[in-house]
Amino acid sequence: MHVYILGGFLGAGKTTLLMKIANELINKGKKVVALVNEVGKVGVDGITIKSGGYTTVELPSGCICCTLAGSLQENFVQIKQQYCPDVVLIEPTGIALPHRVMEIVKLIENPEIIKIFGVADVPRFDLFVSKKKDFYLRQLAHSNLLILTKIDLAKEGDIEKIQKWFAKEVPGVDLVPVCSNSDNNMCTIFKEMKQ
Repeated sequence: MHVYILGGFLGAGKTTLLMKIANELINKGKKVVALVNEVGKVGVDGITIKSGGYTTVELPSGCICCTLAGSLQENFVQIKQQYCPDVVLIEPTGIALPHRVMEIVKLIENPEIIKIFGVADVPRFDLFVSKKKDFYLRQLAHSNLLILTKIDLAKEGDIEKIQKWFAKEVPGVDLVPVCSNSDNNMCTIFKEMKQ
């Protein structure tokens, strides 16, 4: 089983990215399950993903890397038994630390591949760096791949500036600028998944 964790702040584009990835994998004949976590009682992202026809398991009302760690373990075991998926795509809440989610998954299951895709968006990059830099880095620093979304909204020089910042702050991790809506550069992510 392959497990991919899409981490990043609320609104970074994780759900759109997850559906694009799921669609690509399903078209290749893979059995895919999305495990979606949200802080609130109503899972908007889960509803969105389910409405796209994807197999989805929701963990609402808490964060899977802390208050819902036990629920993550239980649901992961159920997912494996009920669906026997080739791939599990995990979308934690926007306040989660993806590396903690990875540690919990490794306690339950030793996946053939487990990777963190850190998701950051162009329009709010400056805001997060100025207001939440420490948390932003903690959330993205353990990523195997950094994905910069919403590049269609970038102003001149934005992408280069963000690439330089990540190269300095998270050295050695590739950053892929994408536009999920137009599929711009999505092939790079699919190659990274080795499916």
